[in-house]
Amino acid sequence: MNILIAGATGNTGTRLTRELCERGHTPVALVRESSDTSALPEGAQQRIGDLTDLADDVTDGCHAVVFAAGSGGDTSAEMTDKVDRDGAKRLIDIAAKSGVDRFVMLSSVGADNPEPEGKLAHYLKAKHEADEHLKQSGLDYAILRPVSLTDEGPTGSVRLGDDVDPKGEAARGDVAVLLADAVEQDSWSGAIRLMETVG
Repeated sequence: MNILIAGATGNTGTRLTRELCERGHTPVALVRESSDTSALPEGAQQRIGDLTDLADDVTDGCHAVVFAAGSGGDTSAEMTDKVDRDGAKRLIDIAAKSGVDRFVMLSSVGADNPEPEGKLAHYLKAKHEADEHLKQSGLDYAILRPVSLTDEGPTGSVRLGDDVDPKGEAARGDVAVLLADAVEQDSWSGAIRLMETVG
């Protein structure tokens, strides 16, 4: 399966790219011309593109798309809107028009009902709008909403569901595994799942 990954050179995206290669898929890393691609595994393809200015054919030839990009809480409000809201929505629209089989969104705990204030308020509002756009797109979708991310590898010990501790932690390695599962497994179709690493 050819899988376009937005955010492929980020901490989570790189892990996801490796995971998909190990499962026999062909990750297609969406990268800017200035991106450091040295951490991408052999077997990953690259496609030049920028989430703030996507071409209409960016998803051509891809069976699935994973949006694993994120500006985070330290980015300006303007750039957060350009990447996490507008870039995601544009990629969703392109994927829908090109007949992509599934769109997987890496979102965040709190994106379902973002608080009006706080450090992450603007980021969560942008993620909320992107998630809602995906749900209304007509695409087969899955949305993963982890709690605060750490740089640990996969532990294989995760909790999914409403009893997730919103102040817990989620290992990026576990997030990558679940994003790959969400691409492959029918049980993720239409799913919106909170997630944390436990143990």
